[in-house]
Amino acid sequence: MSQQSHTTPSTSVETAAHAAPHHGYLSNQDDYLKRLRRIEGQVGGLAKMVTEERYCIDILTQISATTRALESVALGLLDEHLRHCVVQAAREGGDEAETKLAEAHDAIARLVRS
Repeated sequence: MSQQSHTTPSTSVETAAHAAPHHGYLSNQDDYLKRLRRIEGQVGGLAKMVTEERYCIDILTQISATTRALESVALGLLDEHLRHCVVQAAREGGDEAETKLAEAHDAIARLVRS
């Protein structure tokens, strides 16, 4: 029994290490968080504009600015994904490379449709 409990923690640590790989955007995480907080503020401002019954075109202009800001974050994350995750998987080859390419393809398709 004690042997089994000894094996379980080391297995959990190994699994946790493999489950949380270093993502490419982490080197710019603070920048992304600042930008997302700014966008959060813009969305709050939009709600306030609606509450205050501001002119439709002014609200639509702010929605457009917020959308562009989100698209900018999305493109930055996509670039980080391509440069880090996809390139690393391509170097390693195999099924992981195909998976990462398919993920990138799907992400680009979602961005184009939005």
